[in-house]
Amino acid sequence: MTKTVLITGTSTGLGRACAKLFLAKGWNVVATMRQPDRESELTQSDQALVARLDVQDADSIRSAVEAGIAKFGRIDALVNNAGYGAYGPLEATPAEKIRRQFDVNVLGLLATTQALLPHFRANRSGTIVNVSSVGGRMAFPLGTLYHGTKFAVEGLSESLQYELNPLGIRVKVVEPGGIKTDFGGRSLDFSNDPMLAEYQPLVASVLGVLGPMMANGSQPEQIAEVVYAATTDQTDQLRYEAGADAVQMLAQRRMSDDATFFAGMKAQFASGA
Repeated sequence: MTKTVLITGTSTGLGRACAKLFLAKGWNVVATMRQPDRESELTQSDQALVARLDVQDADSIRSAVEAGIAKFGRIDALVNNAGYGAYGPLEATPAEKIRRQFDVNVLGLLATTQALLPHFRANRSGTIVNVSSVGGRMAFPLGTLYHGTKFAVEGLSESLQYELNPLGIRVKVVEPGGIKTDFGGRSLDFSNDPMLAEYQPLVASVLGVLGPMMANGSQPEQIAEVVYAATTDQTDQLRYEAGADAVQMLAQRRMSDDATFFAGMKAQFASGA
């Protein structure tokens, strides 16, 4: 029987690469995005259903899930990919941006998961893949909001596996490093106030480090391969590091105690190296 996956955030980047890979592997794909009327490529496949889903809109989540089940009969996996990064000094960040970061990256992920759980529970099977980040295991300066959400994804996923595993439902976490994407555009929401002079040296340093890190990161298609591997892995492995830089950074973090690691990070970002 052909399996079906629902993927959030498939208009660009990793989500789009995942949708195309699953289709190439013979899966049915419920490719969701906020503006499906702009999609022209994925709609060409008979095995794809392009549906509107905004993780901040509960009605759109429910409708997309119902449409996917109606078209393909069942949904076997969920890839919670939709998300973005809000960076910048906390003092310079408006309250609405703080709320949106958690609404999209955490509450939206939970709402989409909740919408599929009755279906998975009835089938006694299903796989939930939550796209986290190396930033869910370690933090960079000025990423208070982003890292807060990704640390949350790590924790909720680790806990959720215990309650869902007895029901035949697996939980997976994919932790990419840098992904070559529209850094500074769609993927980054940077808040700053140049009048807050005390933060500006750190702002310049962080942008000087993170920009090249993203530019030299993995292609979305490489990370999509890890997402696919996690989705189809029948073991109870929880975490999957994705990208050579992710493997290197997380290995370095594991080998360092807090004091050593923090000192290294402060030195790196103080110099902008």
